[in-house]
This record gives sequence, structure tokens and C-alpha cells, in this order.
Amino acid sequence: MEPIRIVEGTALPVDRSDVDTDQIIPAEYLKRIERTGFGPFLFAEWRKDPEFVINDHRYAGASILLAGANFGCGSSREHAPWAIEDAGFRAIIAPSFADIFRNNCTKNGLVPIRLEPDEVERLMAAIEADPELEITIDIERRSVSAPRIGLEASFPIDDATQHRFLHGLDDIGLTLQHAGEIDVYETSRPSWLPIVR
Repeated sequence: MEPIRIVEGTALPVDRSDVDTDQIIPAEYLKRIERTGFGPFLFAEWRKDPEFVINDHRYAGASILLAGANFGCGSSREHAPWAIEDAGFRAIIAPSFADIFRNNCTKNGLVPIRLEPDEVERLMAAIEADPELEITIDIERRSVSAPRIGLEASFPIDDATQHRFLHGLDDIGLTLQHAGEIDVYETSRPSWLPIVR
């Protein structure tokens, strides 16, 4: 996982609430064991509709996904954040997230940003009117800004998750921060205990 301090870019407005993980990445695409290659299947069923926003060339290259409330509900598949990230998104802004989905995002380097519903609605309307609208997410300052529309908002993020993003730490990286202590423990274990390798 790479350190993330700032996410800047345009956004894809998916103006739907209660988007579940099966809508994000349908179960038929979960046969892969790698973490990559899921991007083309993001919103696979909805993509079949030529009017669905992801098919609108004006939003090509967006790095932020803007969504409605309760984004990522449903089953706890980790493939959902993998698909979103593999499709080029680095952050998601929504009024709320399903807890397991949000947790999966933070462990995989995808930044879930919770803003107030009126702030999300304001961004949604602005992006639909101007697909070139630039948004800046500052993890360190815990802020989202869109200067062209005068938006400056703060978002909640716990200190541990903020630390994880700022230092590019996944679960293994967090564990390896204690490598010295682990080594001391392993060398001081009685020899009759089993060795785990």
C-alpha cells in the first residue's frame, strides 16, 4: 500500500443509495484469486445500460467515486473495494457506508470519505453540471474541497485509519512495525514450544 495524503481529481457521480456489493461486483466475477483484474466488471449489470453514468465519456479518468447513502451494503466481499480501486478510483465520497465495506476499503488503500448528506448532494449536482470539477481530499487535514463551488468540508476519520493511509500501512505493514519486538519474543520462547514458520 502506498502512502496517501492527498487525493485530487474529478468524480463519477453514482447517484444511488443502498448500492450493495453484488451491484458493485457481481458474484459471477469472484472466481479470481488475484486482487487485480476486477475493474472491467465494476457495476457490470448497470454498465449494460448505455445511459449509466460510468458509460458517459465525460467522466472518463475520474479518481473519486461519489455515491449515495449506505454504499457497499450487502455481503462482505473484499472484491468490491478491489474492483473500485482497479477501475482507477482512489476514494469514495458518500453520506454513509456499510461498516464491513468501509473497513475493507481502509485495509486496501481505498479512501472512504463520509460527508453530510447536503454536502454530498451539493457535490453531486455540481459534478453532474460540470464533469471537470476538481475535488481535493486531504487526509492529513481531514478535509474535502471543491474551490470552484466554494465547498470546504471536514470528514471524520479515526487516528488509526488516518495513520494507516498517511504511512501506507496494510495489516502486514502494521505488524511489521513491531518486527523487533516479535524477534525478541521469538528468541526468548522456550525451545520445547513448536516453531511456526
